[in-house]
Amino acid sequence: MSGYGAFGSSLRDLPRLRQSRRGRVSSWDQEGGNDDRIQLGPGESRELAAIEGPGAITHIWCTVALEHAGQPVEVEADYLRRLVLKITWDDSPHPSVLVPLGDFFGIGHARSANFVSAPLQMSPQDGRGFNCWFAMPFARGARIELISELSAKPVLFYYYVDFEQYREADPELGYFHAQWRRQNPTDGIAQGDQSNDEYLFGGTNLDGAGNYVLLEAEGRGHYVGCVLNVHNLRETPDWNWYGEGDDMIFIDGEPWPPRMHGTGTEDYFNTAWCPSQPYHAPYHGLTLPGGENWSGQVSYYRFHVEDPVVFERSIRVSIEHGHANKLVNDMSSTAYWYQTLPSLEFGLAPVGDRLPRPV
Repeated sequence: MSGYGAFGSSLRDLPRLRQSRRGRVSSWDQEGGNDDRIQLGPGESRELAAIEGPGAITHIWCTVALEHAGQPVEVEADYLRRLVLKITWDDSPHPSVLVPLGDFFGIGHARSANFVSAPLQMSPQDGRGFNCWFAMPFARGARIELISELSAKPVLFYYYVDFEQYREADPELGYFHAQWRRQNPTDGIAQGDQSNDEYLFGGTNLDGAGNYVLLEAEGRGHYVGCVLNVHNLRETPDWNWYGEGDDMIFIDGEPWPPRMHGTGTEDYFNTAWCPSQPYHAPYHGLTLPGGENWSGQVSYYRFHVEDPVVFERSIRVSIEHGHANKLVNDMSSTAYWYQTLPSLEFGLAPVGDRLPRPV
């Protein structure tokens, strides 16, 4: 049981012998039966795991189902936004992960779908098997909680938390963080008498001040990716592309233009030409491509596994909502990063402000 070690995660690295103690916390039936789950009533919270360090969480799997309790199926069908995953490291006074359950595992809008990325996956049936492979080291302890903000239905929750324990902590390891945000709607402008081309492509943005912000953090660390969700609220028979929003990442308080300035929404997510097809790769994907003419709900992911964005003092990750921030849409996101503690405290919007709009 030494430390975290300089081990990679490729097949080539697997033969290297290691010193650690493997462990797991799960929802197995400790009376020997097959009731391998916990039941969480409306408004209840439950500690899923409390692990002593030094150690690292290496994998989280879970799945969840509603008990309808005499209620129609459609009641609280948006439960993936009503359930919250909360993770706190060491003796921190506030959590470093505070995200609606479905959003944390890679898709927004309280929806699930089969997709595969390197750090996050939703598996059959219908994407309801959630997996997280982000490594989450800690020095003294890890506490994982599930919070239900349903008001009518209990949930059945099955889970594994796999971890390693070490003899010593590595001071050069950052702590995993994840934060959910939403702007509903974004502060764009009405089209008015502008032509469709003028509205979608005209105007300038020379400071990034009105961008949608995915992450603001202070400390030393690196940003490792995000999930971005858009609900296109514009209803028109004209060409209705919701993108053209440049990504802008400001590092250590640098002025505009930042050293990392992109060329458009689909470009940051490594797709092209206004995609309308679902796609998933290890580090980028479009899991929900929207409906006809790019209408309705969209969800992308981009993970900086090979190219983490390093910051020494602070970072601000942002993207325009349409070119020059003109579009009025519902945008939400989950940002993932590692950093030193203490980190800036952040909260989570009330449940009523998290629920997806009807389609």
